[in-house]
Amino acid sequence: MINKRLLVKNLLAHNDENSFYDKKRFIDIGQKEGKAKFLKHVCAMANSNPKNNSFIVIGVEDEDNKIVGVDFFDDSKIQNLVNAYIDNPPLISYENIPFPHLPEGKVVGLVTIKSNGKVCALRKNIWKYYGGSVFFREGSISLPKVFDIELKDINSETVATIEQHARNNIELTLDGVIDFLNHRHKDLISNYRVFKEQFVVCWAGNQKKVKDETYYSRVDIELINEQVKLFYSALDEITISFDDHSFSTTEYVQLGLGAQQSYFPLERMVIEFSDNGTYQIQSDLIFEPPQYDKKTLHHIFNANNALLKKLEKKIALKPEEKKDIKHLPATYLICYLNGFDEAKERMDLARPIIKSYDKEVYRSLKESLRILRKVQYN
Repeated sequence: MINKRLLVKNLLAHNDENSFYDKKRFIDIGQKEGKAKFLKHVCAMANSNPKNNSFIVIGVEDEDNKIVGVDFFDDSKIQNLVNAYIDNPPLISYENIPFPHLPEGKVVGLVTIKSNGKVCALRKNIWKYYGGSVFFREGSISLPKVFDIELKDINSETVATIEQHARNNIELTLDGVIDFLNHRHKDLISNYRVFKEQFVVCWAGNQKKVKDETYYSRVDIELINEQVKLFYSALDEITISFDDHSFSTTEYVQLGLGAQQSYFPLERMVIEFSDNGTYQIQSDLIFEPPQYDKKTLHHIFNANNALLKKLEKKIALKPEEKKDIKHLPATYLICYLNGFDEAKERMDLARPIIKSYDKEVYRSLKESLRILRKVQYN
């Protein structure tokens, strides 16, 4: 079993960017350009490593390898994106790796790419890349190739050695459990569960009971053996259940107009643990967006746009407008879910404006964009 934090450290310590390893300060697959560049790198690394895993480490400064982290990214449907744009798509996973020195909610992203042994190519045009393009890695650069397309295995031994050095042990697992329960989340209700005598899942959060159901907010869930953060949210609420061989969560989001707020189930995640030392994660979107009167939403959409213009021009908001701005992320999301496609563009444009205005509203905006991304990729 590989400790992913050790794997990241080994990649950063012993390798410059090459044909099986790349590092990024961040990725932005919400924008067409960022999505295209990400797909290009995935395609190139899969073609350059037909027999072994290749990796992209996200949240690292390029010049000095300083680990600065990125926001937790729980896009379980990233494989759908790769499948939609790449022929012979590789298997791909995105994992969130906690590092002790990073602020709460910040992690290092680890993208693992496993080729299916066939040449993969872009299926259709995206940004400035044409459908049919085939990419390979040459050193630290992903380049198109139009002749002599042949998959060569040159990195298997090196990658196997790196992965071997990142193997987990009992000491690392115990230290991880103690750190999670007693230090990082000492102010929250926390717990752990051992599955199949070898997998340890820890979770923490604020707990409340409604009838016979227990809900958690400000939730952090980690698979300690691999140092992988499975779930993190500062706002949304979840339920947790488990048996001898599985651990399940159901995430809820609060949406509504004004005082009329309700909780809607968003996504169910199930981790199945096997006796042979493996596990599978299955995520299913179960979201049914609330529907509202279009005239009402049109008024709210225009009001949100006007609020953003005021903030952009640094015009002071009235007391009632300050209340409305707190609901702006959620109401833009509701507008998008009810057919106002332009709301997504407005939310993206709002990020720098809201970030400089109010941190809490900005955090809410990021949560709304996360939900929107899940809905889109599904």
